[in-house]
Amino acid sequence: MARSPHSLVVTLGVAALAQGVAACGYNDIPTKQERAEAAWADVQSQYQRRADLIPNLVATVQAAGIQERTTLTEVIEARNAAVATPLTAEQLSDPAAVQAFVNAQGRVTAGVRSLGVLVEAYPQLRANENFLNLQSQLEGTENRITIARRDYNEAVRAYNTSLRTFPTVIWANTVFSGEEPMQLFNATDEAQSAPRVEFNLNGAPAPAGNTAPGGAAAPVAPGSTPPAQ
Repeated sequence: MARSPHSLVVTLGVAALAQGVAACGYNDIPTKQERAEAAWADVQSQYQRRADLIPNLVATVQAAGIQERTTLTEVIEARNAAVATPLTAEQLSDPAAVQAFVNAQGRVTAGVRSLGVLVEAYPQLRANENFLNLQSQLEGTENRITIARRDYNEAVRAYNTSLRTFPTVIWANTVFSGEEPMQLFNATDEAQSAPRVEFNLNGAPAPAGNTAPGGAAAPVAPGSTPPAQ
């Protein structure tokens, strides 16, 4: 059955209105917001993967007969603190919440890097396939975290820009007036600095004169004699 002239006019009018709304940027803000939140979900996924790997890595170090208490305790405590400091998509506009999350994850990053130094000081770890496999997985995860953070920051910049540029700023000040700019995710200075590792076997100071890379005291194998002073 053929459409009536009135029905045809209404259909064309709706189509023209939809094109007009799209052209004026009405959909840009929610679309870019969803992209930023999706990018954040990927960041969280990679951080969770790292959190899941750390206990296995620590257990492998301990199973190798290395009871380096200081570093192992610090990395586990940092990991647990980070897990207890979540950041939801709704909090991405809260500078304090974002900074707390960044700081917590930065401490984990520093701890993971300190664990990596152990392989240079303990020969048995260099021959431990489980440790090397987990270390490789962690390195891969760190790379994915870097990429995910970059993608998130790019999505956030696009979203924040839409809140203050024409024509989308019109919608930002009216229909979407409750939306706030999202915070960028930047690594902490602590996470970018070189790791500091103090070897401490079972709480007792390691023998002097036998040093690991970086000048830290390295352990003496059971049954061996410390170097003469």
